[in-house]
Amino acid sequence: MTRPEAPVGAGAARSRVPAGAGRELRKRYTAADVSVFTPDEARRFVPRGDGDPQSDVVLAWELLYRLEPELYDRLATAERLHPGVVRWLPRDVDQIAEVGAGTGRLTMELIERGRHVVAVEPALPLRRILRRKLAAAGHGDRARVVHGFFDQLPLPDDSADLVVACSAFTPSPGHGGESGLAEMERVCRPGGQVAIIWPNHLDWLAGRGYRYVSFPGPMSVEFDSRREAVELAEIFYPKAADEVRRRGWRRVPFEVLGINPPRDLAFKVLAG
Repeated sequence: MTRPEAPVGAGAARSRVPAGAGRELRKRYTAADVSVFTPDEARRFVPRGDGDPQSDVVLAWELLYRLEPELYDRLATAERLHPGVVRWLPRDVDQIAEVGAGTGRLTMELIERGRHVVAVEPALPLRRILRRKLAAAGHGDRARVVHGFFDQLPLPDDSADLVVACSAFTPSPGHGGESGLAEMERVCRPGGQVAIIWPNHLDWLAGRGYRYVSFPGPMSVEFDSRREAVELAEIFYPKAADEVRRRGWRRVPFEVLGINPPRDLAFKVLAG
């Protein structure tokens, strides 16, 4: 994950559509919305018992995952991974564990690379969307979607050939950190790989033995329509919204939006 404001989410859902469809993400929710957190989530995301998403954009993302999961899925669907990232991952392995699976941006690709995939996702609304996608694609027998946090993965030691997180892991304790990385490595078999796709804080990962790979070429966010491009830009890329509207683009280059494209990963092969 290259955007520090887009960590893995968690939580229980309730129906809510904020006023103003194009309202910027950090203005969509209020401090009262943190009541949606379960006790486990509150300990991770509002440890002091309070929080204001209008001043804490990380918290706003957390609320998005549980209050408006379909909106998040529209964004994740448009922000497609560089094909080189998926091709780089090991193929024909037995077990794959994905942490922070979200609505399946990577999960659907992993189905083709392993005989069985366990997708760990804390957010109940995102799990529901992912299960629906897997069932519609006929993959219900090859992927299992489970609840879990980075620091408490519901998986046995040495149980996966590949453990991967995409646009989910950060050094923050609430979204991975030392304990989360240790858990990913605990689950990975000797000789297997842990991979962090679209990482941030590369120096932090390098200091823990992770190497870096990046894939070249222009990349764009591919919205379904020009109208959707404007709508989602107003919410998630407000500084670029005027230019997106002016140019009338459906495919918007990442550099215009001011974020690094999902073209890279950090990885570590565990000692055998």
